Amino acid sequence: MKVMKDIINENKLALSTLITFTRAEHTIHKKELETIKESGLTTAQFGVLEALYNKGDLRICEIIEKILTTSGNITVVIKNLEKDGLVKKNLDPKDKRSTIISITDSGKKIIEDILPKHIENINEIFSVLTKEEQITLKNILKKFKNI
Repeated sequence: MKVMKDIINENKLALSTLITFTRAEHTIHKKELETIKESGLTTAQFGVLEALYNKGDLRICEIIEKILTTSGNITVVIKNLEKDGLVKKNLDPKDKRSTIISITDSGKKIIEDILPKHIENINEIFSVLTKEEQITLKNILKKFKNI
């Protein structure tokens, strides 16, 4: 019977790769949040506004899909954005049971103020890699999509 030490040693590369990946992801995420936090928005609020700004009017289920979140808090996020005048809700003319979420002019202004800084921040994050390394990393990470 193998002892735990042997199991760990046999899987050292996978374990250390996971640790390195997790630390890098944490560092990247923390740095990415800087410009979002400066705006006074939460990550979820920024995600909703950014999705509406770039994709146009969306149903809640489409927003959830676009910003890669669960439905758990999205209704509260949208309610708070609506209260702040950044989005508005309308009944879907094609399906009265469904609601369409739209970004307001105030919401557009916030995104237009934040997005250039956010993109600059993302470029700074990835400046440690060459363009070729970024492409390679992206292709490697895509392999994990369906595990």
